[in-house]
Formats: sequence, structure tokens, C-alpha cells
Amino acid sequence: MSDPYWMSVTALIPQLRGYAIALTRSSSEADDLVQEALTRAWRFRTGYTAGTNLKAWLYKILRNCFHTETAGRRSTVQDVEGRFAAKLTCGPEQDWFMQYRDLLSAMTRLTPSCREALLLVVASGLTYEEAATVSGCAVGTMKSRVNRARSQLAKLLNSDPKPTLAPRHPSPSPHR
Repeated sequence: MSDPYWMSVTALIPQLRGYAIALTRSSSEADDLVQEALTRAWRFRTGYTAGTNLKAWLYKILRNCFHTETAGRRSTVQDVEGRFAAKLTCGPEQDWFMQYRDLLSAMTRLTPSCREALLLVVASGLTYEEAATVSGCAVGTMKSRVNRARSQLAKLLNSDPKPTLAPRHPSPSPHR
């Protein structure tokens, strides 16, 4: 296929999929979301102005698809990949996986706007300007959201749920 529009779109599929996985937290749902976004990008290709930022336009379509699907499924609980069932089993022993789960858990505790900003700029590699375009906000607002998200994540990931207790009586020093 020698269509320059479609060649540019297909070159961005891996990045779109990465963003979709970050939004949905499920590879199968991410694949469906990317497919829907690509279908809309093809259907509405006449709405794209050549020479403008195709990446931001596609991210905006994907984000809108995600919000449309999420609004329709708020009361439905799906366990396609067994995440809820996994909570009933023993956890893995790999440290990296536990840290990854902690990160995902902390991400869910961020505000939606901060989480989205962090995913767009840090995980997807968009510039602040591109991310602001996708989110429909000012560049300064995007920078503020990313900064706030990073600070909140640092606090959430560095907080120790079990505070260490100081000894009641100081131990005698051997040098006395």
C-alpha cells in the first residue's frame, strides 16, 4: 500500500498500543481499543489535515474511544485476564513484579487527569505540547499535572505502611 497517510498511521500502532495498555491495563482490551481507534481514524481520515500532528490526532481518537467505552461499562466487572482471580492466589516472589504491581496500584490512586498526563508524557513519550493537545488543556496545565503526578507517585511508592518503632530504652553503649 503506497498511501502516505496509512503508512504514517501504521508506523504509530506500537505507540498507540502502549498507550492503550496503560489506559486499560489489559492487553486484550488494549488491542480492541487500538482497533477501534484505527477504524475511526480510517473512517474520519478526511478530518485530518495533512501537515498537522498525526500522532496527537491519533492519540486523541484513542483517548476518546477509551472514554466512550469506559462510560458504557462503569457497572460491569470484567476479569478477562484474571486480575481479580489472581488476588485469590499466592503472589509471585519476583521483586520486580511486586514493584511493578505497586506502581500500577499507585497509578490507580492518582487523579484521572494526573494519571493521563503521566501516561501521555512519560509512558508514551509525547511532548508537553502534544500531550496538551490530546488532553485539550494548556501546556502549563499539562506540565503541572505531570509534576503533580510524579510527586504523588513518589510519596505513594516511598511510603512505608509499617512505621519502624524506636526502642523504648536506649541500649547501653559499649564505650561507657
